[in-house]
Amino acid sequence: MPRPDTAGRPRDPYEVLGVGRDASEQQVKKAFRQLARELHPDVNAHDPDAEEKFKEAAEAYEILSDAERRATYDRYGHEGLSSGGWAPNFDAFGSITDLFDAFFGGAGAFGGRTGPATGGDIAVEVRLELIDALRGVRKEVSFEAIDRCEHCRGNGAEPGTPIETCTRCAGAGRLQAATRTPFGQMVRTIACDACHGEGRVPKQPCRECRGRGRRVVKRKLEVEVPAGISDGQRIRLAGRGHAGELGAPAGDLYVLARVAEDSRFVREGSDLLTVVDVTAPLAALGATLEVPTLEGSESIELPPGSQPGAVLTLRGHGMPTVRSGRRGDLRAVVNVIVPRRLSEQQRELMERLNDSLTPENMRSEESLFAKLRRALGNQAA
Repeated sequence: MPRPDTAGRPRDPYEVLGVGRDASEQQVKKAFRQLARELHPDVNAHDPDAEEKFKEAAEAYEILSDAERRATYDRYGHEGLSSGGWAPNFDAFGSITDLFDAFFGGAGAFGGRTGPATGGDIAVEVRLELIDALRGVRKEVSFEAIDRCEHCRGNGAEPGTPIETCTRCAGAGRLQAATRTPFGQMVRTIACDACHGEGRVPKQPCRECRGRGRRVVKRKLEVEVPAGISDGQRIRLAGRGHAGELGAPAGDLYVLARVAEDSRFVREGSDLLTVVDVTAPLAALGATLEVPTLEGSESIELPPGSQPGAVLTLRGHGMPTVRSGRRGDLRAVVNVIVPRRLSEQQRELMERLNDSLTPENMRSEESLFAKLRRALGNQAA
């Protein structure tokens, strides 16, 4: 059972995995996968309780990943599971490494072996500025990965020592284990906990990897980030993930792009949106404006009589698309500023202008609904 809490009771498996009681099977598996990565003794060697915490997480997963077992726990708690005959059995499930391998490419305690397992995938993040996403850039990423042990070349044996047939499984790589459940006895085939399903064991385990054939190493890799990448997009690098078992391919490396916001722009697909402030007189007269772009300022014409919310477009000054490289547009939204705190002279000029306006000056081609949409759109912005 999971380790007792301060009151001596086994901990709630939902609490152990950090999921809610309505968590889906996929959410339970994801939570266990994350804990497994954090708590595996090879990765978290500085924590003396890492192995016990890892076992606790695995026990919680055993309860919540089985629908019938989970239902029994939800109704009757740990007492219902134990009275029905269920108890975690790590001897039957194999070693901690088996449980780790179950989520990082191995068959482990949750299924029979069908051959060397492919290595697990790795996910890392790369931080980018918007200008990096515009031009494309090379970025270095650092991460931890399970790699082949170079000392034993992945076979788990100290160099110069033999590899022998496993005496526990007689070379089959599998064992049959019987587990009691609230619904009777269940027999299943599991990987041998002595040879981890290989059928052979080194007579003298490798001193560097303790016979596992793989080690956790730190890697650095330069990644080519394509122009036009968006926040949240992933770059897949095949074969750059965790090493597979002997003879099996490695997993993949997924690089998640995190593109920082630029206070001057809002990104909308391949277009960039910005705001340009103009005074009311200038909006009436028209002018040549300087508009910011990612590559410097560009001139754009403001037509006379421009209204608040009018959009001025610079073609080809947006973001490129990853596939074609074709760039979107930069759209500048006109924000008309009404002057405040007028001097006496300014007020007099404004009054003279207002008195000189005719209905023709105020006539608009917009319908009532178009005006309302523009006004509401400006409020939302």
